Amino acid sequence: MTAARSTSPIESPSDDAEILGKISTPVEIVSDDEMAILDSVLALASSRVSLSSLSPVFAQQGIRSIRSSPILSNRRQSGASSSDIEGYGDGRGEKSRAPRSLFHRFRKKKGLSVTDITATEWCEKQMEFVLLLREKRTTKAMRAGTERHKKLEQEVVKKVKIKLQSIEDRWAVRFMNFIAGANQLLFDGLTRELPLIGFIQGAWMVGVIDEIQMPDSEPERLPILVDTKTRVRNVLPAEPQRRNGRLQLMCYKYLWDDAVTDNFPAEQFFSFFKLNPHLVLSDEVKESAVNSDLPAETLDEIVRYYRNTCKMLPPANRKLLLRYELQKDHSLLGEDLFEYDPEFVEGQIKTCLEFWLGGREANYTPDEERWKCRSCQFAPVCPIITGDNRGSSSSQDLYPRLT
Repeated sequence: MTAARSTSPIESPSDDAEILGKISTPVEIVSDDEMAILDSVLALASSRVSLSSLSPVFAQQGIRSIRSSPILSNRRQSGASSSDIEGYGDGRGEKSRAPRSLFHRFRKKKGLSVTDITATEWCEKQMEFVLLLREKRTTKAMRAGTERHKKLEQEVVKKVKIKLQSIEDRWAVRFMNFIAGANQLLFDGLTRELPLIGFIQGAWMVGVIDEIQMPDSEPERLPILVDTKTRVRNVLPAEPQRRNGRLQLMCYKYLWDDAVTDNFPAEQFFSFFKLNPHLVLSDEVKESAVNSDLPAETLDEIVRYYRNTCKMLPPANRKLLLRYELQKDHSLLGEDLFEYDPEFVEGQIKTCLEFWLGGREANYTPDEERWKCRSCQFAPVCPIITGDNRGSSSSQDLYPRLT
């Protein structure tokens, strides 16, 4: 399927931000007590001493599989309720001393990403390490995959640089990119790298869909969501990797279907991200909006265009497509066409939110998937590998070189 290239505004490289209106990672102010915890973690990591006694977030009471454990655990860290988590730091007695959840510490300003959900499903403990140690290794394979997605995007999207002056500008560009991509899908039958945002199960979530195709031969023209994965070796991935990829696409469909039902809570959106909906946008953003037939002065007006666009879109097809390519020559290794499973994706999101919102501690990857640990950068300091966690009697036998 060939699509005409659409024009999407992007942020100027001088702003040190990601392209296509995605929100850049903000600089986070770390409190003294958080810095003390981080210093302790780093000191322990360098000497490979057990992290289990560092803080409640590292203490474990058992090993549970994400797929096999009950979806909801009512136990909360330090006996805190959800209202305690919300009230952290408000200066009202005990509430102010309750530990903040990972979500409120690391995602309060930008919401959860679909990547956060899939990374949590892959290994909650690894996700915890990434957040607390502020370190994630980027491999050569990851960089190659990113470059491949950029090339695929450039086949159908023409980029226009825009210098942004406010967070309202950033969000306006993000919504404008969605509108441009949605129009391209409706008129040309194909778009790529489409940004999404939604209020899912009480939390804000964002994501970028690799590709959306509009079939022209089916009775119902429902968009098909596609994700392309690149592989270093000429083999298809193991089932846990395929499951993780399926979850990613299901999250995109969840966000897409939520958007097209016009459930976007604009006032909550402005409040959560601390946005001024009536702030006048920069001249460059306004000019780009006019060139896209979206004359607007403020973010509030852009959001109204966004909601009107969503009303024109149908829900996504229940069939989702994962494509696997060989990295060196982009040849097709195989395709995984599967059915959307609402119960599975809703359960996975609920389980992930329980972890992110402080409802329970991080689970380790289950025994049958412990092979993941061989490529984990945090294996040398992970209690399940070093043998410091009492829930496993086999970790030292599996990886004696790490202890």
